[in-house]
Amino acid sequence: MNSDDIPDRENGRIPEVDIREVHERRGSSRYRAIRRIARVTRNDDDGLWLVRNISDDGLQLAANVSVTVGEAVAIALSETISVHGRIVWAQGGRCGVIFDGKIDAAATLKALASEQRAEGYRALRLPIEAEAIMILRDGSHPIDLVDISQQGAGYVCDALLKAGHEIDLVLPGGEQRRRALIRWSRGKRGGLWFTQPLDRMVLESIARFGDVAGVRTEGSDDAGAFASSTGAGLTGLG
Repeated sequence: MNSDDIPDRENGRIPEVDIREVHERRGSSRYRAIRRIARVTRNDDDGLWLVRNISDDGLQLAANVSVTVGEAVAIALSETISVHGRIVWAQGGRCGVIFDGKIDAAATLKALASEQRAEGYRALRLPIEAEAIMILRDGSHPIDLVDISQQGAGYVCDALLKAGHEIDLVLPGGEQRRRALIRWSRGKRGGLWFTQPLDRMVLESIARFGDVAGVRTEGSDDAGAFASSTGAGLTGLG
């Protein structure tokens, strides 16, 4: 967060937060630029947002969703490493978060990098309840999606499907088909791997997922973030 990223009180963009607190806490730590995807949980929604930088006191997020200054957020940087805080400014699809308690940002980033190198690391997933259609060579089957990430999804289906089959998946709210592979299947439960990752913007808000799942987005700025969050490395470790 550069200093000019923080709106001032005179412009009316932080009506309930003392801007002096933001500057005082900013001066106490070094911001490290990263491009990492995190799962952000709020009172009524979950989504995958982009972390642009992080410090011991807070971080900056990017997502095209409506936020409220003062809103509490839980931010999962991985399935085992999470932080909590509140939004202190919001402008142009970005927002700043101050943590409830100071962290060691450098140590956190190193721990995340270590996790990504470990065997069995899995990208962050979002819980979801949505109907979709799985199309195979011999017909189609309705399925219920139970979780989803950029890389794949978990599902429940009454039909017994075999792992290894290549399928087309019609996501809720859209006519576009997405090619996937049945990665595993046990009874009615199974897991899909997308041959082309979903754009993060489709997963910024589970509440609006059905409205944007079928929309194809071009020129997204998260290619580096996706690579970082799936094991291709982190920047800004200092």
